[in-house]
Amino acid sequence: MARKKKEELELEGTEESEEKQLELEDLPGVGPMTAEKLREAGYDNIMSIAVAPTQELSDSSGMTVASAMKAQIAARNALDMGFITGTELVERKSVVERIKTGSEDFDGLLGGGIETQSITEAFGEFGSGKSQLGMMLSVNCQLSKEEGGLDKDVIYLDTENTFRPERIKQICETRGLDPNTILSKIMVARAYTSDHQMLLVDKLDEMIGKHPRKFGLIIVDSLMSLFRSEYAGRGTLATRQQKLNRHLHALQSVADKNNMAVYVTNQVQSNPGIFFGNPTTAIGGHILGHASQFRLFLRKGKGGKRVAKLVDSPYLPEGEILFNITEKGIEEA
Repeated sequence: MARKKKEELELEGTEESEEKQLELEDLPGVGPMTAEKLREAGYDNIMSIAVAPTQELSDSSGMTVASAMKAQIAARNALDMGFITGTELVERKSVVERIKTGSEDFDGLLGGGIETQSITEAFGEFGSGKSQLGMMLSVNCQLSKEEGGLDKDVIYLDTENTFRPERIKQICETRGLDPNTILSKIMVARAYTSDHQMLLVDKLDEMIGKHPRKFGLIIVDSLMSLFRSEYAGRGTLATRQQKLNRHLHALQSVADKNNMAVYVTNQVQSNPGIFFGNPTTAIGGHILGHASQFRLFLRKGKGGKRVAKLVDSPYLPEGEILFNITEKGIEEA
């Protein structure tokens, strides 16, 4: 009986090993040329093939829809894509970490800081502190875990030319950190169109795999700027939202696979239908609202202070705190 059990365990281990070693070329209908096209399009592993839209997979590789579907079925059969228990999910979530913001009140509002495997969105008017929080997180992410960081590098997608190395240097120098070391661990990319922005995110898996150190944070500043300028009017709204949805799912996928935090900034618009209260609302619609696990509304307060309000979270109550933006970055009010 014990021998039979041992043989079963060895067989399971062999099967798991075969799963891990399965390459794109092992899938039916996927030859070396097709595999190369798939990798260039961002499909570089079996999981990415299994979860991709069939039509999109066909367009990217040149395969027929029937062949793409056949390859997907084989990929799905090779992976364990079934249900798991709540207990197993708790174990998976045990690796979730947090990046401190620099303010204890701000951290308390977020349940300890910016959470990995989640998208945190900050929206507000210009000058409310969205980009400042992003640059502060770029520094803090590289600190040791004892100091409130992850000891990992940062990816910064800049769509509005808001990333300022001078500001990073200022934060570092006032905190006794080496600015050159901190800046060398922030990978910055400037996006000029929404398609360029999406392509940069689609290529993240490839870049992360080649990078000598681990990444802990992705910042997109700002998420909606390019989409907003390119898709004007109601006639293009459906197309914009569809692309935005795909973009957000790509960000969430990278965050889940690499245990990274995602911080995105967002613009606002004034709602003329609101007569009482604050008419400022975030753009991006319900697609962005559902994709963001944590939504922060930032605004200017009295005496140069800033106000951060947590408006949505899967498990934290709504709340509001004050914070300051100083030479040291984000601090207590």
